[in-house]
Amino acid sequence: MTDVLEQQITHVALESARAAATAAGLPYAGGISPQDAWALFSAGEALLVDVRSAEERKFVGHVPGSLHVAWATGTSLNRNPRFARELEAKTGKDAVVLLLCRSGNRSALAAEAAAKAGLTQVFNVREGFEGELDPQQQRGAHNGWRFHGLPWIQD
Repeated sequence: MTDVLEQQITHVALESARAAATAAGLPYAGGISPQDAWALFSAGEALLVDVRSAEERKFVGHVPGSLHVAWATGTSLNRNPRFARELEAKTGKDAVVLLLCRSGNRSALAAEAAAKAGLTQVFNVREGFEGELDPQQQRGAHNGWRFHGLPWIQD
């Protein structure tokens, strides 16, 4: 695939996410699939920020080259009151930022907080790193970053 075609595809993904977010009344730029997130990140079109705790990244795994700004910390997952400031310090205010958590729920909350803080190009990676719970209350069986076979490493 040519670089121009890859850029067109990634820009279509972002515009589609923005349109869906507007239609749904989301306060942030939108949600994108793990596959689109990888395409954007690996092409250098976006920054990928993992918002899980440091412990989750270490023991469950993380995407190589991703940034880290915890949305919540500690075993009780207390919300990080400096999240938006820390995110802006690592990414800048105008960068395309893709937020990734375990299932897509915390990263959606983090995207909302970032948007309220003035970051206008923050997207949620739907499905998250491990995916949603299945009927057996387990993750990773039907969606998520790892389920789709996207790059990740574990310490």
